Amino acid sequence: MRSLKKYLYNPWAIALGFCTLLAILFGVLWILVPPPPKTIEMATGFPTGLYYQFGERLKSELSQEGVALQVKATGGTSDNLALLSDPKSGIDFAMVQGGVADTKNYPNLVSIAGMFYEPVWVWYRESAFKNEGGQLRVLSQLKGKHVSIGNEGSGTLALSQTLLKASGIPDNAIQAQKLKPDEAIKNLISGELDAAFIVAAAEAPVLEKFYTIPGIRLMNFDQADAYARNFPYLSKVSVPRGLLSIEYDLPRQDIQVLAPTATLVAHNNINPAMVSLILGASYDILKSYSRLQKIGEFPSNVGLDFPLQVDAEIYLKDGPSFLHRNLPFWTAVWVGRFMKIVIPLLVILIPFFTYLPAATNLLLKLKLARVYEELKVIEKNALNPDMREKNFKDLDSIEKRVGNIKVSRLDAKELYDLKGHVGDVRNRLNHIK
Repeated sequence: MRSLKKYLYNPWAIALGFCTLLAILFGVLWILVPPPPKTIEMATGFPTGLYYQFGERLKSELSQEGVALQVKATGGTSDNLALLSDPKSGIDFAMVQGGVADTKNYPNLVSIAGMFYEPVWVWYRESAFKNEGGQLRVLSQLKGKHVSIGNEGSGTLALSQTLLKASGIPDNAIQAQKLKPDEAIKNLISGELDAAFIVAAAEAPVLEKFYTIPGIRLMNFDQADAYARNFPYLSKVSVPRGLLSIEYDLPRQDIQVLAPTATLVAHNNINPAMVSLILGASYDILKSYSRLQKIGEFPSNVGLDFPLQVDAEIYLKDGPSFLHRNLPFWTAVWVGRFMKIVIPLLVILIPFFTYLPAATNLLLKLKLARVYEELKVIEKNALNPDMREKNFKDLDSIEKRVGNIKVSRLDAKELYDLKGHVGDVRNRLNHIK
């Protein structure tokens, strides 16, 4: 007990305890504010599609900032959602076609941003629609035809089925085939297919394979406005004649198509610094994706299925933070991380500094109280002749220590009161025979 009091009255012990507590708190906060990962994985699509091409370009941009992006080829949106929702897959990000996902089934996913339009291109053989003047203008014309509606796991399949159902075309009304783009191209050339759905950005390399198919045309969606009103995730996009290929004159006239938005989706616990890095890189990449969209239109917060991630919403509205705008990525990360720790500590320390004078006064009182405790012991043993020599020795030690105590002017009275009381005890001992 005596040892405990010794430390209780010792200001150095109290200061050391406070610094230890501060260090522990800093360490805990450092763990609770982890840095972004240096390696991430992204699910895309077929190597011939723009999802994959976008992933590769993003990989190149992120590598310049010391972040390794692994791009995974998949069957498309449905596969990507399955991988992203599987905690064992290792997938951190995925490209997702607008309108495909039932968001209720994926409560832990968020949108980072819409990246580009992905029109629904319906390629058809002109000869298959001779009775309609060689043109496909409404989907109801596909009844009885051989149609590729997209491969399993793809966003094309999900969207084409939705559009066909809305057009009053039941599953048995067409000869539907679930083919990959390359398979659909092969069957269009051989005449085994009359039409093929494919959802892809205008810049997607896979579209170039359709250009050389003899007698091929692109559908003009006469009912585009009606579809867009019924499905909010779809936009009506105008495609000028020859936009896809001036050489092959595709499309052969101005047409209008439907376009969902390709969205980058992630887990809701994504590191905020990674959001800033990816969006910054995306702005640079998307400057070249301008055939169907205005420069600067994407990344966008419009046409998203999943809720927009909080930090992404701030970035899209206000741009990068001051740190990420003026410092290299990892420098900004560590400075930002340090600030996230220091600010909570300041919230704790500012009240402490406010009460510092009171704390200093308390420490002084504790120090003086310790002396008064020793004086009480001396007075208690004053009448014991066997303790006389020890009493004077202890009193000498007390006087020496009291003489070394430094106080402010405001606390001088308490120190001089103590010195007077020490003198009173000495006088009392001197008068005892």
